[in-house]
Amino acid sequence: MSRRRTLGTKKKIALLVSAAAVAGGGAFVMASTSNAAQSPKTAAESTVCQGLATALGNNQRFIEGQRSAPDAQSAARIANREAVIAQIKVQQEASGCAVGESAQDSQAATGQPSQAASAPASAPATQAPPAGNAASGQQVCNGSTVTLSGEAGAPAASSNQFPAGTKLKVTNLDNNKSTTVEVTSVSGSCALLNNAAFEQVREPGKFLIRRALIEKVG
Repeated sequence: MSRRRTLGTKKKIALLVSAAAVAGGGAFVMASTSNAAQSPKTAAESTVCQGLATALGNNQRFIEGQRSAPDAQSAARIANREAVIAQIKVQQEASGCAVGESAQDSQAATGQPSQAASAPASAPATQAPPAGNAASGQQVCNGSTVTLSGEAGAPAASSNQFPAGTKLKVTNLDNNKSTTVEVTSVSGSCALLNNAAFEQVREPGKFLIRRALIEKVG
């Protein structure tokens, strides 16, 4: 009688262990699926993430430029842009994007060549004048995308091609919204809008204007 009870007990224990293993395996699969669903999106997977990555890259390039050729105001400018970068990373996290991914990272991930890499080896005989020398009312920076710098303040822009005081009209061709802003500082792109200016032309939930018309108007 005792032997039968022992065998019965062993069978019950074996069944319990087996059931626990199956339950544990299921829990593991569910946890794995949950973690996969929550993995951060890259710039290649999301337009929002791409816009934030572009903004981050623009600010990083600006800082690099200030460090390579510093002047009396470089330390203040760098501190300001580092604060902007910190805010962009907060936005990346809130949007479910890979925190710290910059434009350079996104180009490597998508396999898209940079503008410098895709440029022809030799310039054509008839070359357009630099954007900074464009006449008022002329379209400039053809093909450029527009994103935001993350800076606060009244609507304004920064640029690597136009001096402070230049007025640019930026039109989002996807919703036909426009804003005319004055260039107030230097950045790593043709036209980089601050938060207030970008809000005037953005599409809801997007941090990048893919189809932009940029005109020099003053």
